[in-house]
Amino acid sequence: MKKILAVFATYLVVLGNTALADNYQIDPTHAFVQFRVKHLGYSWLYGRFNDFSGTFSYDPANPGANKVQVDIKTASVDTNHAERDKHIRSDDFLDTDKHPTVSFVGTSYNPTGDNSATLAGDLTFNGVTRPIALAVTAIGGGDDPWGGFRQGFEATTTLKPAEFGMDIATKLGPSAAQVELILSVEGVRE
Repeated sequence: MKKILAVFATYLVVLGNTALADNYQIDPTHAFVQFRVKHLGYSWLYGRFNDFSGTFSYDPANPGANKVQVDIKTASVDTNHAERDKHIRSDDFLDTDKHPTVSFVGTSYNPTGDNSATLAGDLTFNGVTRPIALAVTAIGGGDDPWGGFRQGFEATTTLKPAEFGMDIATKLGPSAAQVELILSVEGVRE
């Protein structure tokens, strides 16, 4: 009996020291996936994806437990111009029939300051998976008016579409070789 109690006590100590991160569902009504790219070097073209979903786990005291997974529907691209959006959905750019989803799976979360971190992960875009890093800022968290708890972040990164097999620079000019992404995410704790 003493042996069983000792094993159980050890289990409780280990379990108590293993903090579990809180799980969150991304609230699409309070989250945005936006981008901007230079058009011919003369102006910025801004856009967003309207249909996406995802989850994340977050524990500020245990960054190793933090996880994120996001799926973006490419056909939901919106640049505030219907004909341009139709062209962006074509095989000249996103080829949404062949590649209906962009996916990101976080692999590590490393704090770099009080409210900042680097989120590394694998991005699958245009059928190609590559590691990327996002600069993350924790915006804040707390109770909401509906009895829930929310946590918000902003993340930015710059992508080179050519690394994902998409040469948009030949269509939009050499200054379009990079695309800036801005993600504003608010999650509701499950």
